[in-house]
Amino acid sequence: MSKQIVLDANILIRGILGERVPQLLAQYSDQVQFFTAAVCYQDVRRHLPTILEKRGLPLEPFLVAVDALVNVVIPLEEEIYATYKAEATRRIQARDIQDWPLIALSLTLNCPIWTEDNDFFGTGVATWSTWNVEMYLSQ
Repeated sequence: MSKQIVLDANILIRGILGERVPQLLAQYSDQVQFFTAAVCYQDVRRHLPTILEKRGLPLEPFLVAVDALVNVVIPLEEEIYATYKAEATRRIQARDIQDWPLIALSLTLNCPIWTEDNDFFGTGVATWSTWNVEMYLSQ
């Protein structure tokens, strides 16, 4: 399995609350390695309660889903991609500097990012959205 892709926190949330992302993860998990920065799971756990409260949904089953997602989308710690921090920060600073870990991880793994966030466009790394990521996953 040599194909890899880095997932943004917004895709992780869709992986828990959506239909298309879980279907794609299940369909391609034997052909593609899915990674994210560990900080993205922290973001998911921080934002999920508010999202669920607005939808009138209980938190506990979705926290279990987050724990299960970790087995499919592997979180990687900063020390793995820290050598690219300066380069990633330079590339994303005009947009959202807090997204530097995903740029750095993408550079470390030499793979694209799956995101719904336009801030990654123009940073010099390939990006895919949910509507077209299957073209990459199925290659």
